[in-house]
Amino acid sequence: MQNFGNQVQFRLYERMQQPDPNRLPVVCEEWEERARDVLEDGPFDYVADGAGAGKTMQANLHAFDRWELVPRMLRNVEKRDLHVQLFGDTYPFPVLHAPIGVQSIIHEDGDLGSARACAELGVPFIASSASTTPMEKIAEEMGDSPRWFQLYWSNDPDIAASFLKRAEASGYSAIVVTLDTPMMAWREKDLKNVYLPFLLGEGVGNYFTDPAFCSKLEKHPKEDPEAAIMLWTQVFGNAGLTWEDIAFLKANTNLPIVLKGILHPDDAKRALEYGADGVIVSNHGGRQVDGAVGALDALPGVCGVIQDKIPVLMDSGIRRGSDIIKAMALGAKAVLVGRPCMYGLAAAGQQGVQEVLQNMIADLDITLALTGESSVREMDSSILKKAE
Repeated sequence: MQNFGNQVQFRLYERMQQPDPNRLPVVCEEWEERARDVLEDGPFDYVADGAGAGKTMQANLHAFDRWELVPRMLRNVEKRDLHVQLFGDTYPFPVLHAPIGVQSIIHEDGDLGSARACAELGVPFIASSASTTPMEKIAEEMGDSPRWFQLYWSNDPDIAASFLKRAEASGYSAIVVTLDTPMMAWREKDLKNVYLPFLLGEGVGNYFTDPAFCSKLEKHPKEDPEAAIMLWTQVFGNAGLTWEDIAFLKANTNLPIVLKGILHPDDAKRALEYGADGVIVSNHGGRQVDGAVGALDALPGVCGVIQDKIPVLMDSGIRRGSDIIKAMALGAKAVLVGRPCMYGLAAAGQQGVQEVLQNMIADLDITLALTGESSVREMDSSILKKAE
C-alpha cells in the first residue's frame, strides 16, 4: 500500500468533528497503561517485567537514544516502498509479530486474536512453542497469511523433532529457534507473585497435542493434566545444547533456520559456520539476563560479521517508527515487535494488536519520508549520528 502512513493518519483526523470518547490509544505508552488497568498483577508483570532489576529492559530503550536521525531535504519522498524480502518471500512491511507465549493470560482472543490481526495487515505472525492454541489451529485461522514458528528446543529430541515436522506440515515458512532460554530466568516480579502460567495449564497447547509428548504419558493430558504439566517441567528447555546440535535442526526440517538471541559477534560468526539461514539480534526483551547489552547496541557488531551473507533481524525495545528506521539503518533487514502488541491485546484483543501494529507502521512510513528516504531497503548508517 503506497503511503500507508498518510492514509492511517488521515483516517484518524477525519474523526475530529465526532471524536469517539472510548477510542483506543495512539500514544505507545498509553497502551501499557490500559493493559495495567485490565490485567491482574500476575499476568501483567509476566508480560511487562524482565529479569532481575530490569536493567536490560532499560538498556534496550536507552540504546535508541544513543543514535540520532539526520534528515535530508528535497529527496522526492512522495511515494515510499516499505516491502522487504526474507527467505524468498516478500512482505509489505519490515515488521513481524515477535513470538510470545501464553497470550491466553492476557485476553480471551489470545494467540488467535494476534494471528488474525497480523493476517489483516500482512504482517508475519511468529507462533510460539508456548502458545495455548496449538500451531495447527493458528495455521488454520490464518489461511494463506504469512507465519513462522518459534521453537523452544526441548531436551527430548523426539518432541523437538515432532514440533519441527508439525510446523512444516502446517504451512509455517521459517523456524525461529530461541537460543537464550535454556531455562527460565530469575524474574523477581513473577517470583513475588508466585506466578508461572504453565503450571496452570496455560501455554502448553502445542505439548498437550503433540504425539511424541503424549506418547511419554500413561494417560492423555485431558485425562491427567497434572501429570502432563509435570512432564512439561521436565522436558522444557535444554541447557546441554552446543553449536554442533544445529545439525539436528537441519536434519529434521527443510525450512529456513533463524537463530534468535545472537548478541556477540563471535556467535554471529558461528551461526554462519554452522549453516544458520538467518539470525535475530535479541536479548528476549530483557527477560533473560539482567544487565545485558542493549539489543540495538549489539546490532552493528553482528551485522559487521554477517556482511549480508544471511538476513539479520532485530528485536527488543522497538516502540516507534523511528526505532525501526534506526535498526534498519544499522543493518537489520526487519524487526520484531513484542510487548506493544501484548499491551494492545490486553486493551482490546485482536483490534488492539492490529491498531498497535498499524500505528507503528504508519509512524515508520511518515518518519521515513521526513528523514528523506523512500525505501526501507536502501537505508544505511549515513542517516544517523551518535548522540553527544
